[in-house]
Amino acid sequence: MKLLIHGRNLDVTPAIREYTEDKLTRAINHFEGLVKEADVHLSVARNPRVPQQTAEVTVFANGLVIRAQERSENLYASIDMVAGKLSRQLRRYKERLTDHHQSEVQEADVLADGGADTTGLTTDLLAGREPELPVPAVRRKYFAMPEMSLEAALHQLDLIDHDFYVFRDEKTGGIQVLYRRNHGGFGVIQPRDS
Repeated sequence: MKLLIHGRNLDVTPAIREYTEDKLTRAINHFEGLVKEADVHLSVARNPRVPQQTAEVTVFANGLVIRAQERSENLYASIDMVAGKLSRQLRRYKERLTDHHQSEVQEADVLADGGADTTGLTTDLLAGREPELPVPAVRRKYFAMPEMSLEAALHQLDLIDHDFYVFRDEKTGGIQVLYRRNHGGFGVIQPRDS
């Protein structure tokens, strides 16, 4: 497994690097066959009045992205918490692979791993676009969006640890947004034909 550790507003000392590697290796050890790469961002808040130290881990497992983030007043505590959270998320993902939806997940993994020709997707994303500088303070992200069911999108939302997930519906091919509702449950935003 490839492990990349970055620091923001702090120097990643050998002690911090060793501690992070040890904790994440233990958390991912049972899922060694699934995880290909882990990207770790450790950061300290610039404001000295707010002692927030954050550990964020993004894991790339069989074409899926699994993300966990934790904050606390102590960087080592943040690393401990994010390792535990990541371990739980990987366990849920592995259980889902062995669940009765196994065939659906394997088909999605084959598509995500490049079993299908995805070069057309990349050229479609860039077709007719000229490189330009973005408006200040606006960050743009481009990514391939394979079609998936609502159940698969719910699973992805659970794995990435965000409040929303944008996906392409497998039935209609339209873009949809799945989000967590404040008082529990989930909602879906779908485009309406004019």
